[in-house]
Amino acid sequence: MIIFLYGQDSYRSRQKLEEVISHYKSSGKSGLSLMYVDALKVNFSDFYDQFKISSMFAEKKLVILKNVFAGSSTHSNASGQAGSGQAKKFQEEFYEEIKSLENMQDVVVVYEDGECDKRLKLFKSLLKECKCQEFALLDGRQLKAWTQKELEKLRGKINLDAMDLLISYVGADLWRLSGELKKLANFTAGDVSAKQGRSIRKDDVEALVRPNVENDIFKTIDALATKNKKQALLLLKKHLDGGEAPLYLLSMIGWQFRNLLMVKELAEKGLMYASIEKKSGLHPFVVKKNYFMCSQFSFEELKKIYRRIFQIDSDIKTGKVEAETALDLLVAQI
Repeated sequence: MIIFLYGQDSYRSRQKLEEVISHYKSSGKSGLSLMYVDALKVNFSDFYDQFKISSMFAEKKLVILKNVFAGSSTHSNASGQAGSGQAKKFQEEFYEEIKSLENMQDVVVVYEDGECDKRLKLFKSLLKECKCQEFALLDGRQLKAWTQKELEKLRGKINLDAMDLLISYVGADLWRLSGELKKLANFTAGDVSAKQGRSIRKDDVEALVRPNVENDIFKTIDALATKNKKQALLLLKKHLDGGEAPLYLLSMIGWQFRNLLMVKELAEKGLMYASIEKKSGLHPFVVKKNYFMCSQFSFEELKKIYRRIFQIDSDIKTGKVEAETALDLLVAQI
């Protein structure tokens, strides 16, 4: 039997994996037939041989198999290329034996904590032949519902405006969101002014949670869109004072303007919001932010700004201009 767990939301996929392992252990097994296999480090034949060897305890095996799809990623260094080739060979041989593995009594959990290349024959075959579950990033109501359930486990409460702000700060990173919720719940539970603790407020989130750089950069772009250059410069200075590298900031600004340009182009073609969300391939949160923001610019303005960012990046890397000066000039020219 094969179980296939995959998707960008590694927090929930890891929870599911732990649930499978816990169920296996609780069924009275010795634990000696639980194995972890890395497809980057073994040959498929060695992996497959494990199922031909009878367990001395006659127990059903549970094998956690990871990095099967690592070979579909691009690696720049030599060891990465070798690992990629190893996984590709593993994929090809695994594909040939899927049906025989699926018909065995032993259980193989193919675990990928990220995106897989859905064009691969192996991926398509796993979807067709095996029990599969995808863990896509949560968004909108799903993310709010998840946040509410996590807080209930912590016996905490949160105001709606505080929840909205927290999600805007953290996004769909459930690993971080889980940690922030624990921190906020502990903080409000210890409030001596409330006998049984109190709800998490917006000012608690502002005081205890640091926004992702992407969110702060979006504030900078918001300031640029409204021609508030003074505010944009202050926000950039805040990033630089906080230790952010100028080139990294420029890359984030470039990424945001690229998204704006993409959404604007699709909107200019007359696509409805739902179609833009699907066609762009961007996360729904990103589409929502950029959909309203791009109305502040014309399509030609966005193309001009994006070309300017590309030129500044080149000028910095070739030593024609100092990085911090270049950021100031970018703001002044928008």
